[in-house]
Amino acid sequence: MKYTNIFFDLDGTITDSEDGILNSIIFSLNKLNLPVPNRENLRVFIGPPLIESFQKMFDLSDIEAQQAVIYYREYYETTGMFENKIYQGIVEVLRTLQQSDCQLYIATSKPEIYAEKILIHFQLASFFQGIYGASLDGIRSQKATVIRYGLDKAKITTSDKTIMIGDRSHDINGAKENGLESIGVLYGFGNYEELKTAGATYIIEKPQDITKLVL
Repeated sequence: MKYTNIFFDLDGTITDSEDGILNSIIFSLNKLNLPVPNRENLRVFIGPPLIESFQKMFDLSDIEAQQAVIYYREYYETTGMFENKIYQGIVEVLRTLQQSDCQLYIATSKPEIYAEKILIHFQLASFFQGIYGASLDGIRSQKATVIRYGLDKAKITTSDKTIMIGDRSHDINGAKENGLESIGVLYGFGNYEELKTAGATYIIEKPQDITKLVL
């Protein structure tokens, strides 16, 4: 077995969360009376910390971005988080890794409480030894910080048997900042150039490729 500790991103890696995230953003923008771009342009929100995406795309102040996040969560907490679906083949991958005695973890920039609810809703929580995410106050939101938090909570002290799997550059960069190798997945919301430029150790096309690399 090449790796025993496997950290997964959530959005774009375990679940296709596009509809719920974009609908929540649109709800927030409407509440703020801001122009709503087309859905394709809003896909950049999927993955990175939310407040940063609002600031970058709409040039909002800190206070305005914080209010945008409040409105976003108003929709997301009741509806958006469930406008979501599991990627085909991912359950079989998780089951195979679990049966092979791999220790599985979630490391997401999504608030931890939301990640837990989503995984419970889709009956995936039992696959994971730990679910680690951002804090609601935003203090723990960067992917590198979330991964470090997860490593510390799981008491993982060596990096040679640990790998991070995600679909965006911040997943890859977060892994590198913690001395971890990484797998970039192309079935999520990133693309080959983004993952290659970030320095992914491996880049794969479908969930089933994960087991070939990990075991």
